[in-house]
Amino acid sequence: MPPSGGRKNGNTKPNKNLLNSLTKIVVIGPESTGKSTLSAALATTWHTTWVPEYARDYLTALQRPYTEHDLWVMAQGQLTAENEQEKKAHRLLVCDTNLYVHKVWSEHAYYRCHRNILHQIAIRPYHLYLLTGIDMPWAPDPLREHPDPKWRDYFYRQYQDLLIHSGVPWVAVNGSHEQRLQTANEAIADIIQK
Repeated sequence: MPPSGGRKNGNTKPNKNLLNSLTKIVVIGPESTGKSTLSAALATTWHTTWVPEYARDYLTALQRPYTEHDLWVMAQGQLTAENEQEKKAHRLLVCDTNLYVHKVWSEHAYYRCHRNILHQIAIRPYHLYLLTGIDMPWAPDPLREHPDPKWRDYFYRQYQDLLIHSGVPWVAVNGSHEQRLQTANEAIADIIQK
C-alpha cells in the first residue's frame, strides 16, 4: 500500500457513510493537466481499474461539431462506463473526470446545464477529488480547445470552486508526474485509513 500522509489543502472531512463501500476517486481539472496519466498510474499502483474519459472516444468518432445535446449523451456514456468499471474494481475505483466536467463545459459553452447532469451530480457519491494543476505544460491535441494560460487558470478556478463547495475531500496535485502520483497516493491512503 502506498504511504499515508496528511492533506495539504482542501476539504479534509470524509463522509463516513460512504467509506463502507467501494472508494471512488475522481481525477479532475482543466485540459492537458495529466488526468489520464495520473488515473492510469493510480489504478496500477492500487491494483484496480479506472474509468477513462468517455468524451474523448465519443468526440473522436463524431463526424460533425458537437452540440449541447452531445454533452448529455457523453455524460450518459461516462456514467455507463463508471458503472461497468465499478463491477471490476478492487477496493478502489479511479475515475478520469466525472460529470462536474460536463457541468463546467456546458455552462461555459451554452450558459446552462442539462437538469439530468445536475441530478446525477447530486446523487452520485465520491470519496475524494484530485484536482490537477495547470503547472503542467500544454500538450496540443485536436480535442483540446483552450491553450491560453488565462483560460487554463479560469477553468482551474471553476473546478476548485466546485470542489470547495462539494462537501467531499479534495487535494490539489501539482509538480512532475512523480510528485503528483505521490501526493495522490498519500491522499488516497489517508481516505482509506479513516
